[in-house]
Order: sequence, then C-alpha cells, then structure tokens
Amino acid sequence: MTCTGGCKANKQGNVEGCKHPAPQDGAPLRASGAEPMVIASSEQEWPRVRVNGVAITPEAIAEELQYHPAPSRETAIYQTVQALVMREILRQRVVEQGLAGTGTKAVAEEAAICQLLERDVKSPDADEETCLRYYTSHQARFSSAPLIAASHILLACAPDDVDTRSQARVQALEMIEQLSRFPDQFGELAQRYSACPSSAQGGSLGQLSQGQTVPEFERVLFRLPKRLSKQPLESRYGVHVVHVDERLEGSMLPYEVVKNTIKDQLNQQAWHIALAHHLRILVGQALIEGIRFDGIDSPLLQ
Repeated sequence: MTCTGGCKANKQGNVEGCKHPAPQDGAPLRASGAEPMVIASSEQEWPRVRVNGVAITPEAIAEELQYHPAPSRETAIYQTVQALVMREILRQRVVEQGLAGTGTKAVAEEAAICQLLERDVKSPDADEETCLRYYTSHQARFSSAPLIAASHILLACAPDDVDTRSQARVQALEMIEQLSRFPDQFGELAQRYSACPSSAQGGSLGQLSQGQTVPEFERVLFRLPKRLSKQPLESRYGVHVVHVDERLEGSMLPYEVVKNTIKDQLNQQAWHIALAHHLRILVGQALIEGIRFDGIDSPLLQ
C-alpha cells in the first residue's frame, strides 16, 4: 500500500518510517512530490484511478500505454492514465448529452467525442488584419528556398573513424589553402582525390535545392556565400571541400498565395487554446481519484 505522501510499503504491507496520515476510506487518493505520480500499491500493480466513480481498468491502461513513450515507466503510466481520464470525462459528457456516432463501438465513440467538441468549443476566426500582420512578422516562413550550384571534393571516411576523419580534415584544410591561391585547380584536385562520382565532372554537383543532399551537409551548405568555403564541411560520408559556384536567393511568396494557409493555421491555434480552456473546466468539474491532474498538456489535445 501507499500512504497519502506516496511512501512505498515493504513486503509485509507496512510503510516504515512514514509520518504521513493514512488515506481515509472513500477519500480521493492524490499523489505528492515534484514528479507526476499515480497511486499504486506496488510497482507490479496498475494505478487505481476513478473518474466520477468509474474505474480506469488495468486493461485500458495496458492497451493505451504503447501510445505514450517516455523516459521512465512511471512517467509513461502517468501520461497514459491522464489521457484515459480525459477520454472518460469526454465519454461521460457524450452520454449526458445523448450524442452518438456510427460504426464500431470505438469509431462511434470517437465520432461522438469529435461532435461534442465541435459543438462546445468555439473560437474566433482570424480576420484579414491578423493574417496580414502574421505574414509581415514571419516573412522567412513564406519565402521560397534558395537554389545553389556547388562543387565539392569528398575525402571519404566512416562516421565513427575518428583518426581517419582527423587526417581528412587536415588534408581538406591544405586543399583549401592551395585553392585560395590557385582556384583554377579545383577540378583537377576533385578528379584526383574526390571519392564522389561527381569527380568526373570536376566535382560539380550541379544545381541543388534543399532536400537533395543529406541534412548535416546542406544545413551548412545553404548558408555559404558564393565562393570557396574557408572551412571543410562534414557529413556521414566524410569531409568535403566545397565551392559555391552560384547562389539564387529565395523570394517572398505573395500574400495572396499564402493567406488561406495563414488563416487556417491561426484558426487552428485559436481552437486549440479554446479546447484547452474547455478541457480544464471539465476536469475541474469532475471527481478524479487516484491521480494528481495538474493540467491539460499537448498529448491530451492530440
């Protein structure tokens, strides 16, 4: 068993050294402490949680647990039970309102909950002024991606080969020093040393847009100006000497093209805020026993 302070019992069922009062029969059990906790009599048992007198079954917890990965079992169980408590509150609300969906039991219940929330949760639509203000203050989000033409020399080495990578980096720096004095030698060095098939074209990768190369390479590549990079780039394939041959900056997409996207995004954000407020009210009205329900977080909104 546990006391009201969350102390664990020994194998004989006694809580040694505990100074917390024992829970009274019929009183809601609540966990204490900084970490999220639910009440269980031992590590092998599921929490005993009730919502307005309806128990959350161990079978339901076990089935739901897979959808709540967490660093520890305790946190995973807490998040699982919290989600099940919220669902039970909504299920009871559906029954009270006489709503019903169609299909299998699970599908019908989900449809009825969606119907309930669509009816009860209201939020204002974003107006033209709000959308335009968002567009103006988030211009980077509405710009087309830049295009670049680049050449490289790949000194191949495995990701976990620290010694070979260190040697390759020294060699790459020597090449960069040489190319800073003799830039016309890039193609020749690529044909001689590069382990990439592009070596046959003097190291030319052609025109590139974001998503065409591996992420760790392009994160740096697309920030480079039009010239020889003063530092080598690294990727899972090895160390790269890179020259940006051409660079075409992205341009702002017209407001008329993106305004519907902005409006949908802002409306969705407003609805989620209204939903969180609505769920907090429902939680406050319910009698929840066996778990400390601190708030409505993003997993529950999903």
